[in-house]
Amino acid sequence: MIVFLNGRFVPEEEAVVSVFDRSFLYGDGLFEAIRVYNAKPFRWTQHLDRLRQGAEFLGIRLADSFAELRTQTEELIQRNQMPECLLRMTLSRGVGIRGYSPKGADRPTLVMSLHPTPAIDPDHPLQWNLATASLRVPANDLLAIHKTCNKLHQVMARAEAESKGANEALLLNTDGEVAEGASSNLCWVENGTVCTTPLASGILAGVTRSLVLELCQTLSLPTQEKGTKPNVLKTADAVFLTLTTVEIIEVIELDGHRLRRSPLVQQIHQAYRRTVQRETS
Repeated sequence: MIVFLNGRFVPEEEAVVSVFDRSFLYGDGLFEAIRVYNAKPFRWTQHLDRLRQGAEFLGIRLADSFAELRTQTEELIQRNQMPECLLRMTLSRGVGIRGYSPKGADRPTLVMSLHPTPAIDPDHPLQWNLATASLRVPANDLLAIHKTCNKLHQVMARAEAESKGANEALLLNTDGEVAEGASSNLCWVENGTVCTTPLASGILAGVTRSLVLELCQTLSLPTQEKGTKPNVLKTADAVFLTLTTVEIIEVIELDGHRLRRSPLVQQIHQAYRRTVQRETS
């Protein structure tokens, strides 16, 4: 595997980052995961906008322009001969003085790597089971909307869910409301309206979540962003997740409780598939 590291294309075994890099020491950085179809990064601008906004919020310099990053990405895909993959971009603050102060960390580390992805059924979304996590995420967390490298809440929640035989964890926030999945955004259908939790719930500003809200408008499906308690999901018409890697996931079980299913989830999934085909053909 060839990896992009600070302007160079190198074999993965030579892609070495300092043990004093702040992303390794403190999770002081950002990352993006971008699905690549037909050698074309999907929703490139939206992902890079989120990376740029996160870098500005954290005060990390993103030296390369979007055009330069796109050229480097296309070369990375070509060198690895992986037209269907997941692109992982990691931007670290780099190496600075010891301690939490970011002083001296003025040379960011940028790594890009490619990873295999599962094939997507064009007609039917994946089906997952959810388990509610014990750990709570802070509501109204300004960091949560950015895809930072510090993901211990998500790591611990996913480990707990997997120990219960579930595919994904459902995270609640400190207000006792549902927030998101460990690696996904949450949506549910309530009386014909597609609902999702607001950013103030302590969730990531998901690119796939945003696209689903756009698609609902195209499909003339009403949408609403609102906080809700977890018991509402058990009586909803349907529950589904949005995730760049696998797009739309229908949730069929929550904490051992079988959930209702709605044809709207399949309708949204198929609309998403059409968008992918149109934008990457």
